[in-house]
Amino acid sequence: MVTAHRLILLVLVFAVALNAPLFGWDNVGHMAVAYVAYQHLNAATKARVDTLLQLNPDYPKWKSAIPSGTSAARTKMMVFMMAATWPDAIRSKPGYTDDGSEGGNRPDGATSVQNIGYSDHLHHKYWHFVDTPFSTDGTTLPALPSPNAETQIAAFRAVLSSNDPDEKKSYDLVWLEHLVGDVHQPLHAATRVSSGDPQGDRGGNLVKLCAAPCKNELHAFWDDLLGTGSSAATAISVGRALPAADSTLAAKKDAGGWVTESFDAAKQSVYTAPIGDGDGAVHANFGVSGASKKTCPRACGACWREAREFVE
Repeated sequence: MVTAHRLILLVLVFAVALNAPLFGWDNVGHMAVAYVAYQHLNAATKARVDTLLQLNPDYPKWKSAIPSGTSAARTKMMVFMMAATWPDAIRSKPGYTDDGSEGGNRPDGATSVQNIGYSDHLHHKYWHFVDTPFSTDGTTLPALPSPNAETQIAAFRAVLSSNDPDEKKSYDLVWLEHLVGDVHQPLHAATRVSSGDPQGDRGGNLVKLCAAPCKNELHAFWDDLLGTGSSAATAISVGRALPAADSTLAAKKDAGGWVTESFDAAKQSVYTAPIGDGDGAVHANFGVSGASKKTCPRACGACWREAREFVE
């Protein structure tokens, strides 16, 4: 089960990175985890992160999306929440491009590890996950690509605790907000290798949940579990509804441990019945034909219940 201890981990990241007491989901999910983290920031840290976030090119957009009359304190919190979505938002921004290979999903070359702030207009898709491979049919496992989410969490933490310029720290802050959330989505930490997918199923992106015209696949199904859309108000409601964190679990600060926990969760709670072997075998288990993308995931009650229990 994933309780709020998973979401509160960003608090601990900031405690280390910013020397002050201070969490792969869709926009609502990322904003919800940022909301939880923000509740544990002290006044000095809130002021510091707000100063850094003002350097983001989307800061005016975030401010304009907040209803007029919102208090200054709540405005700063909502900006912090919206900032957690920025590494996904740049995928649709003009002027930003893929890099690496395999559609930008695999690092390749010196630009993969560059950390140069907002002058970097690369998507760095491969920073969002750690595709730790496993196999259930004995297929030889491929090497784990690097850099990845785990290596970048470490890199961004180091910058935030350094004397580097604030512009670079601002860039690293929004990425750190996002990536700590990403690695707590099980399918951002695992890829199933098989004879049909010798390089892995791309964290469940290749696993179809139902027959055409339904387009839903396993990875997106899990990304959507904390909610879809871009409403900060919805994200606040999601964050408030999360159970209290287990203090022992919340004290874990090692990103490698978070990734391992999510990897184990993927094997135990994601790649289980009714999810079958291969990329298309799920169709028969779901017994769905012609379902819409919206209703398709819920057509398999067992899969939905398993996933919701894990998140809640």
